[in-house]
Amino acid sequence: MNKFLKIDSRDNVAVALQTLETGFEILEGLTARETIPAKHKVALQRIDRGERVIMYGITVGSTIETIEAGALLTTENIEHESEAFSANERSPLGSWQATDVSKFFAGNFQGFHRSDGGIGTANYWIVVPLVFCENRNVQVMREALEENLGYKRGSHYSDLVSRLVRLRASGRSSDEVMEEALHSNSSAASRVFPNVDGVKFLTHGLGCGGTRDDADALCALMAGYITHPNVAGATVLSLGCQNSTVERLEEEIARRDPGYGRPLHIYVQQKADSEQAMLTKALKEIFVGLDQINTLQREPAPLSKLIIGMECGGSDGFSGISANPVLGRVSDLIVSLGGSAILAEFPELCGVEQELLNRCVDDDTASRLESLIRRYAAHAATVGAGFHMNPSPGNIADGLLTDAMKSAGAAKKGGTSPIVAALDYTEPVAKPGLNLLCTPGGDVESTTAMAGSGANVMIFSTGLGTPTGNAICPTLKASSNTELSERMSDIIDFNTGDVITGDVSIAKLGEQLLDQVIATASGEYTPKAVSLGQDDFLPWKRGVSL
Repeated sequence: MNKFLKIDSRDNVAVALQTLETGFEILEGLTARETIPAKHKVALQRIDRGERVIMYGITVGSTIETIEAGALLTTENIEHESEAFSANERSPLGSWQATDVSKFFAGNFQGFHRSDGGIGTANYWIVVPLVFCENRNVQVMREALEENLGYKRGSHYSDLVSRLVRLRASGRSSDEVMEEALHSNSSAASRVFPNVDGVKFLTHGLGCGGTRDDADALCALMAGYITHPNVAGATVLSLGCQNSTVERLEEEIARRDPGYGRPLHIYVQQKADSEQAMLTKALKEIFVGLDQINTLQREPAPLSKLIIGMECGGSDGFSGISANPVLGRVSDLIVSLGGSAILAEFPELCGVEQELLNRCVDDDTASRLESLIRRYAAHAATVGAGFHMNPSPGNIADGLLTDAMKSAGAAKKGGTSPIVAALDYTEPVAKPGLNLLCTPGGDVESTTAMAGSGANVMIFSTGLGTPTGNAICPTLKASSNTELSERMSDIIDFNTGDVITGDVSIAKLGEQLLDQVIATASGEYTPKAVSLGQDDFLPWKRGVSL
């Protein structure tokens, strides 16, 4: 395999695919001046102080001191810098060559058909509080339902601790206890309702005490989950006096699905005879509802009904050249099939804004995208923050030194297709094609938002590893490197590390990953995040507490 990669002919730096020892000949007449760790960047020429660092063919930083050819790039010698952008200066959108999808053209997936035309890749009941005051009641319902219905996750650990306690009480030594307990197996209880994938409980910390905009956004997000094609029924708990009102929730549900016909039960505690009476009735009605949705069966659906959310988290120096381009290939494939893809995480589009504006299908879409980006950046600035602060310590340690450098690789998840819509937080996907959705770069806030906007499958790339999933949307994890895939095989579903070694092309892996997406959407493959019960849910708090 090659030991380094110059991504674009215009670049003045390269990525080390393996550790380059001091003296390694990078190019004729150019040797490494010091050890360049794998995933990090090496200067291909002298870059004087104040000059721009070019990677992916764009500006990803500028030097704060001169970097000699063959030297390592670090946070000590470069800082964030990105290129200017404007919708008024965008290049006309050229023709886009759709990806060859002949292999998939006649294909279907097996999904749950909903009355509004959406197709579910899963069949869930959800329990949601309109305000954090109801979180305890949601937890009470969870304790009552999960284990008895056969949905409890992590029973292996509970059984393990029980065995440890019993064995220790028998008088055995600690070594004997551990040896016997760790080699025992436990089995999960069988489902009472086999065609229902689970009951999900979406607790949060919002609903009151914040701005009215945050309360409205929470109602919109909850409506997105209640009307989601993967959700067959819902129970809503309201205290009664909070900012996020039942009336606002009902308005948002009607906006998304005017003829909403799935089971929906709303309880207001301050109007109930007692807490016990409310929860007793809610549990009884959930049981009846589960019996009802258990009759639903998977049926064939066109691949154009897939809405795939693209996420990256725990990124490393390989994410932008292996995993994310493979996700981008899947995005292009699904768009070519008439489906939809979602690219989110606006702080991780820093530096590639002009390219994205150029890809918008019309001026209105480009103007909306620019407005959303600038408004988000301006709000961050008011609290002394900025997109330049996005890379985490883990990102930086693994070679992603600036936000522009990280963003240039992160944006590869969106492939090359035209952008058909620029959506604000909680707005639903309504057009086939690539949709940009305004979300934070935080993994859980972003995945929560994409599911709320209609993603019925998500693909999550990672280079360092992360346990993130979603409560209602099956989430596949794709590793950027083979070492991670092997070491964290319990959470990784797909490996793109063969791109780094040169053994398999991005195009080939994209087709293989889409095959796995289709199997997931059909219920034939269960992602590790689903098996582990990684049911993350975190609304975005955009305002302040009052």
